[in-house]
Amino acid sequence: MPQRVVVVGGGFGGVLAARGLRRADVDVTLVDRQNFYLFQPLVYQVATGALSSAEIAVPLRQILRRQTNTRVLLGEVVGFDLDARHVVVDHVPNGARGVELPYDVLVVAGGARYSYFGHDEWAPYAPELKSLDGALDLRDRILLAFEAADAEHDEAARSAWLTFVVVGAGPTGVEMAGQIAELAHALRREFRNVDTRTARVLLIEATEHVLGAFPDPLPRKAERQLRSLGVTVLLGTTVVDIDAASVEVQEHSGERRRVPARTAVWAAGVTASALAGRLAEAAGGETDGAGRIVVEPDLTVPGRSDVFALGDMVSVRGHPYHGVAPVAMQQGRHVARSIRTGRREPFRYRDKGELATIGRARAVGTVKGVKLSGFVAWALWLGIHIFYLIGVQNRLLVLTRWTFAYLTRGRGARVIHRSSDRGTAT
Repeated sequence: MPQRVVVVGGGFGGVLAARGLRRADVDVTLVDRQNFYLFQPLVYQVATGALSSAEIAVPLRQILRRQTNTRVLLGEVVGFDLDARHVVVDHVPNGARGVELPYDVLVVAGGARYSYFGHDEWAPYAPELKSLDGALDLRDRILLAFEAADAEHDEAARSAWLTFVVVGAGPTGVEMAGQIAELAHALRREFRNVDTRTARVLLIEATEHVLGAFPDPLPRKAERQLRSLGVTVLLGTTVVDIDAASVEVQEHSGERRRVPARTAVWAAGVTASALAGRLAEAAGGETDGAGRIVVEPDLTVPGRSDVFALGDMVSVRGHPYHGVAPVAMQQGRHVARSIRTGRREPFRYRDKGELATIGRARAVGTVKGVKLSGFVAWALWLGIHIFYLIGVQNRLLVLTRWTFAYLTRGRGARVIHRSSDRGTAT
C-alpha cells in the first residue's frame, strides 16, 4: 500500500514538495485554505497595477492536474495529533469541522505573515503584502487616493491623499516604494485637477540602511536609485502610531512628528504562521522569537522522523537561513527527495544570490558573489522571475505586460474592483 503523504500549505515549499513526489509510490494530499498558488515575489506589482492577480496566481488543481497520485483538499488545518498520525481539518467548501486526515508522512509548509510588533490595531490602516487580498486592497487604496486627490480642493487634504508611506526597507518595501513613485508619474496625463507627480512616497526604516541584508555598497546604491525616483528615504526612523489619516514617526533622537498620509503599506518584519506554534505544541518542540518552530538540519521535527516542516515557518537548528523563496523551494525539493529515498540527510542551501528591483531599469543584487546594480541587475531580475513563474501562459502574459510597461510606462491592471471607506468604485 502506498505511503500517505499529507502536505500542508500550497506555497513555494509545499508545491515543490508535492511536485517532487509525482513519480514516487505515494498518495499525496495537498491541503490549503486557498485554491491557488501565489507567486509572492510579484505581489507588490499587483498592488501597483503593473500585473493582474490572475497572472501571478495559479489554481493548485491546475498545477497538479497531471499528477495522478496527488489530490488537492480545500481546507484549513486547525490541529495535529502526531501520535495518532492525523491532522485536523476544517473543510472550506462544505463547512465540515474537525475532520481527521490520516498520514504516514506529514509535511508542513505554513509560511509566514507580517508582524505589526504588537500593534495589530494598525493592520486596518496599513495592509500587508504577503497575500493576494492584501495586494488587491492596497491597489484599491492607492488608486482611490489619486481619485480623491483629484476631487479635493483643500491643499492640505489633497497633500495627505498624495502622501504614501511604506514601512520597512527590505526588498518588498523598497520595491513597493519604487513602484508607487513610478505609478504617480505614469498617471500624470490622466488626471485634470491634480499633478500626480507631486505625490510623496516616504520609505521608513528603523535601521541605518535600506536592504540591510545586502552587502556593501548595494544598500547605498539602492538608496540613490530610490531618491532618483523621488522617494524620500527616512532611515533611523520608527513608526509609533498609524491611523486612517496619518502616520506618527520617531527619530533616533527621540523627536516625534505626525505625517498626514491617507495610504500606508506595511512591509516590516515577519512572524511565522500560527501552524508553527500548533505543530511545536503537538510535538513538544520549541519556537524562536519570530514564532518559528525549530527543526533538525534534515528538516524533521525533533523526535518525529515522519514529520517535516519547512519554509518561512521554521528555524533550522544551527543554520540561520533567510525567509526568501529560494530557500523554501530548495527545502521542498529536499523533503520530497527524503520521502522518496527514505533517507534523512541534512539540508544544504545553495545560495545563488538575491536581487531587488527598484524601478524601471533600476535594481541591485548579488549573483554567486558578483555584485550588480542598474540595468544589468534589473534585466537579470526580470529573467529570473519569468523563469520561476509556473505555467507557459503566465510567463508569456507577464513578459508581454512588462514589455508594454517598459515601452510606454503604462499600467494596465488598474481597475478599482470594490467599494472602500476611502471612496466609492463602480
